[in-house]
Amino acid sequence: MAAVLLLAACGKEAAKPEAAAPAPAEPAKTPGEVRLDAAMIQSGNIVSVEVEKHSEPLLVRVNGRLTVNEERTWHVDSFVDGRVLQLLVNVGDRISAGQVVARLHSHEVHEARSEYQRAKTDLAKAQSQRAFAQRNRDRQQRLYQLKAASLEQTELAEAQLRDAVSAVKNAEIELERTRVHLVEFLDVPADDHPDHKPGEFVHEEDMVPVKTRNGGVVTKRDTSTGAMLKAADRVLEVSDLSTVWMIAALPEEMLGKVRAGMSATVRVQAYPEEVFSGRVVRLGDQLDPETRTAPARIVLANPGQRLRPEMYGVAEIAAGGSTEALFVPPGALQDMNGQAVVFLDKGEGRYAVRPVRTGRTQGELVEVLEGLAAGDRVVSRGGFVLKSQMFKSSLAEE
Repeated sequence: MAAVLLLAACGKEAAKPEAAAPAPAEPAKTPGEVRLDAAMIQSGNIVSVEVEKHSEPLLVRVNGRLTVNEERTWHVDSFVDGRVLQLLVNVGDRISAGQVVARLHSHEVHEARSEYQRAKTDLAKAQSQRAFAQRNRDRQQRLYQLKAASLEQTELAEAQLRDAVSAVKNAEIELERTRVHLVEFLDVPADDHPDHKPGEFVHEEDMVPVKTRNGGVVTKRDTSTGAMLKAADRVLEVSDLSTVWMIAALPEEMLGKVRAGMSATVRVQAYPEEVFSGRVVRLGDQLDPETRTAPARIVLANPGQRLRPEMYGVAEIAAGGSTEALFVPPGALQDMNGQAVVFLDKGEGRYAVRPVRTGRTQGELVEVLEGLAAGDRVVSRGGFVLKSQMFKSSLAEE
């Protein structure tokens, strides 16, 4: 009986089903990492490349502010005392050389015209006296030939004629001087208009025009209509904006690497995809005690005059020599919450997000200043798919 029970127990034990083998544990997910299988990698067209190191020219990168080219900037001043009756231009207007920018009422016009009229009267008087002296000299010569006048009387008449001729020449010089002062210096007609009534000053012929000697853009206006000006008071500032200056803040440690004559390129926020060429022309002699920087003056060509004073920009100065830098294709860069990132290819379908700091663009590559090392593999195509997967994972966790 015992044997039977033992055999029955053995049969039940043999009939008991075997326990299932434990499933392999899924590897723990690392924060900031995306995992894809081979099918997803193929369908997402994800391609990875190796971060490359290139030897590039040494560039000094500095910030700066654009200003007018002071060597191509002129001041338009009043050259007489007077009151501004007309101000014909505003800041930002483009003007040409010789253009009238303002008109002044000045007492100097009326005083100069009075001198001119007096000079005309004096000339007429001198010419009359010369004619009289001429007739008197001729009469004395005839009398002297007839033995009716002495030699002394004849010589006296000759001397009086010479004095009269000299007086006429002096009167002509004075008349021309007063005329030139009116016509060429004050730039008004020498004679008052016959229809003008005494005390009328609003006629254009009575106002002194203020002209600019050089063309350009009005960058500053220093007076207004009705203002009283003295000679040499400033009216306008005019600049030729075909070239502009950039005053760059050069750090103290860079002073030994930069010198006048080096080429530079400048980018501004208004035209982020464009590069403006220039040249370093001067380095400042003193450091700013607070920022420990020296001003570096860069002259920039300004085609189309799109660069404007007071813009801010970033300059890259070719300082000679070379340095090694890391570069990635532009497609490797993604933006996540305002931060530039790349996806590191860690193999076996694992991709990790890595924040980076970028530098200049060199041809078809972008410099990476921080965040990567030579030999790292980054996703150059299909990064948007990884970015979408990461966002989905983040939402699922929330």
